[in-house]
Amino acid sequence: MNTETERAPSGKRFAANSAIVLSFVVALEFVIMISPFAFVFYAALNPFLLALNQSALTRWLTAFFLPHMVVPPDAFLKALRVAGSVAFLGGMFVFLLCALQVYGSKLFKLGVAQRGLYALVRHPQYVALAVAAWGLAVMWPRFLTLTLLAVMLFLYYLLARDEERRMLNRFGDSYRDYMTQTGMFLPRTVELLFGRRDQPRPPLTLAKAIAVLFVLLGVCVGSGFLLRSYTVHHLPVAQVDGVDTIAITADDLTAAKDLLPSVLEDTSVAPKLQAMRSRSGHRLLAYFIPVDYVMQGMIADTGPEWKLFEHHKTVRMITEYILHPFSHLSGGHQHMAGMAHHDPSLHNSPAMKRRVIFLEVASDRHPLSSATDDFGINVKRAPLFFVDVHLHTREILQAKDLPTGSGWGNVPTPMF
Repeated sequence: MNTETERAPSGKRFAANSAIVLSFVVALEFVIMISPFAFVFYAALNPFLLALNQSALTRWLTAFFLPHMVVPPDAFLKALRVAGSVAFLGGMFVFLLCALQVYGSKLFKLGVAQRGLYALVRHPQYVALAVAAWGLAVMWPRFLTLTLLAVMLFLYYLLARDEERRMLNRFGDSYRDYMTQTGMFLPRTVELLFGRRDQPRPPLTLAKAIAVLFVLLGVCVGSGFLLRSYTVHHLPVAQVDGVDTIAITADDLTAAKDLLPSVLEDTSVAPKLQAMRSRSGHRLLAYFIPVDYVMQGMIADTGPEWKLFEHHKTVRMITEYILHPFSHLSGGHQHMAGMAHHDPSLHNSPAMKRRVIFLEVASDRHPLSSATDDFGINVKRAPLFFVDVHLHTREILQAKDLPTGSGWGNVPTPMF
């Protein structure tokens, strides 16, 4: 990207800008869904998401490929989530820095921007936007976001090639020399590892363009499926008396194994599960969460206080979500639970209570034979009821039936 960028053909520039805007809008869904504008946004987006959900061929686009409602269960997934925040913030910073350089060169008539990051690569702004978009895809990991990321990368690749063609026509050998000294999207020394290229690329044929698009889609979407499989097989899940149980943290799963048997035998719970247990091919899934877990509305409609778009705390929550990736998940509950043994005043605190949300999981395509199957892309989840229980006394504090859908209605939400 350089001082000639704004002279790109309007159709190509519009398509490329539209791609990145759409990619960022979908990836920033997590921002919008906790804002007062959530229902306005979903009035437009949710019909599209629901249309994708109607077919097994497209349902995967609305699914999530990384943990979003549980603390990432191992060091790799935790590092990846932190990298998402770093990539988004770093990418946007570099993009703005390069924009200042480009428009400064234009303002002071310095010609093509070739200093700073432009001395390393010819299109650092595009690279920065790609890195920021990847960071957003990690923070709000729908497959739809990955697909749009691949399309965005493809369109900006086409635009970069077109810009270079025009720059060669205008500046001739001086720009050609610049191209031999710098890489297109990676430093020259890195690009040379993939083959030496001292001359401008030949015109891109339709067949090659389609091949590039499919390679990008394959890499982006394929990596998403690999990460999803890895996630599902590392979730803090256990079967407790025939109920598949997932906890927010691995430590809490230990508490769930100890506590759930008595919960399932309680007279306010057992009758509710009896009919469900008799249904062939269906499974029971229980989310074992802190009673004040801030994102429980994504699992089920447990009350208006967990419909985050109604509470106007958007800025604070977004800041925490980006700068403190796991604060909305862990919330210090494990630390508080340990302190309660030494501080009786904490006995009745929210940290001493857990909410168990029961859901029925079923599939029209094949029987569900294991807890891992609960998290398949084509399964259907139906909230049944939730139970609040005290960690130490095992007392059932309340049991409440749940409506269908989540706190966001029928909007597809994360499963893990």
